[in-house]
Amino acid sequence: MAAGRSYVLQDQIGHLLRRAHQRNTQIFLEAFEAAGLTPTQWAALAMLSQEGAASQNALGRMTAMDPATIQGVIRRLEERGLITREADPDDKRRTMLRLSPDGEAMTDAMAEAATSVSERQLDQLTASEREQLLALLRKVS
Repeated sequence: MAAGRSYVLQDQIGHLLRRAHQRNTQIFLEAFEAAGLTPTQWAALAMLSQEGAASQNALGRMTAMDPATIQGVIRRLEERGLITREADPDDKRRTMLRLSPDGEAMTDAMAEAATSVSERQLDQLTASEREQLLALLRKVS
């Protein structure tokens, strides 16, 4: 390394997170290949399963997706019949998104695969290290 140059890419948080994300995406795609879901589509389905219903804006915030991304995700899930729209009883200007019966079946069927993605990503860590890593990631995100 040249004198005065102390930046080592392999030691930078962004680089390490990107590499971890690439590995996680590959594991996810292998586990979800048969279901034909992307990570963002699964995130939306999982959150709706968890929350019951949400507006498009709220779902985007809960899943950390920008408005354009969540709009496309919702459109594709709706086209597949995995989510439905209904009027919000508290605000007629807003529609609420819910899992359809097929969406519920999909999330139930894929929950174990989703858990296995995290397990495979973290398989080289002890239980204590897993907890520590997840706690630190929550803290910085």
